[in-house]
Amino acid sequence: MNPNDLDDLRAEFDAFVRNKCNGNEDGNCANGVNPDGGDAVDDEPVPSFVEQVSQHLLAPAQCGVYMSRMDIKRVAEAIGESLPIKERAKMLKALFRHTTTRAYLEDVFAEFNRHINGRILIYEELAKAFPSSQYIFDAYRDKAQKTQKIFEQIIADFEEIEPTFDPMLV
Repeated sequence: MNPNDLDDLRAEFDAFVRNKCNGNEDGNCANGVNPDGGDAVDDEPVPSFVEQVSQHLLAPAQCGVYMSRMDIKRVAEAIGESLPIKERAKMLKALFRHTTTRAYLEDVFAEFNRHINGRILIYEELAKAFPSSQYIFDAYRDKAQKTQKIFEQIIADFEEIEPTFDPMLV
């Protein structure tokens, strides 16, 4: 390969970046839109339990499993919702934003539990295959089961919101 070809390619790429994606101080591209910035819907209020769910579910050190963007999207699709792929925290907020019934919350958490149980099965298989590392997988499994108990507690504490004609009564 000719080194000049790489230099030409690098110069062309640098020119593209300067023209199309040159970031300002606020992180916006030249066209004024930050592709990772989200939209106005992301700033809408969410139920109070969403922060607790985010803290536990999005941190593998807390949850024991990693929930990717695709996992969250699959959970949403399994319950009949459509979510755009964004940051995981914004996706969770969008998933729970209009939660008004306990049944919806149970469906969402049941689907998350299904994903978590799949990871627990993987941990058990790995613990059997690598017995000297079993204590590591046991710790992850315990964290995952603790997260599932948090889901149960959130469902138990949830108060359904009755639709009213006056939105200010809530």
